[in-house]
Amino acid sequence: MTILELSSRERTSLEILAVQTNSAKELRRAQALIWLNDGESIEEVAERLCVSRRTIYYWVEWFESSVGLDLASRLADAPRSGRPATAQGIIDPLIDEVIETDPRDLGYRSTVWTAALLRQYLAEYHQLVICQRSVSYALARLGITWKRPRHDLSRCPDTWRQAKGGLNVGFPPASAP
Repeated sequence: MTILELSSRERTSLEILAVQTNSAKELRRAQALIWLNDGESIEEVAERLCVSRRTIYYWVEWFESSVGLDLASRLADAPRSGRPATAQGIIDPLIDEVIETDPRDLGYRSTVWTAALLRQYLAEYHQLVICQRSVSYALARLGITWKRPRHDLSRCPDTWRQAKGGLNVGFPPASAP
C-alpha cells in the first residue's frame, strides 16, 4: 500500500512541474511525491533525498491538506510564524531616492542626513518602523559612508610660531653678532 494516492491529473502535473521548475525545493518535493505514489517506502525516499523521514511526512501532510491551492503553492513551504521579514529589500530604494536631497526641504531642522533622521523620515513619510541598525545596514549596502567631523579647531597649524613672531622650527636660527 502506498502512503500517497495521486490522481492521474495530479501525477501528470507533478511530472510536468518537476521537469520545468527552477526551484530545487519544488523539484525535490515533486520527486518525493511521485516516488511515494510509485510505491517506494518513506525510508527509501528520505535516504535518496537526504532528508529525514519526518520531513517526508510533513511534505505529504502539507500536500494533502492544501488541496484548494495551485500545485506550486502545494509544494511550497507552509506559512510560518516567527521573526518578520527584514527591511532589506524595502528601505534601500527609499533611502536611495532621498539621500541626495536636503533634509530641510522636507521640513527637518538638519542640514545632513543621519541614521536617526532617516529612520524618522521612513516612519513619517512611509509608515515604516525601522531600527537604526537596519538603516545603517541599508546605507552600507548602498555604498554610502558617513564623513566624520574633524575637530581641528584646537590644533595649531605648523606655522603658528611664525604667525606669533616666534622661532620657526623649519629655518635655522640667525647667526648672532
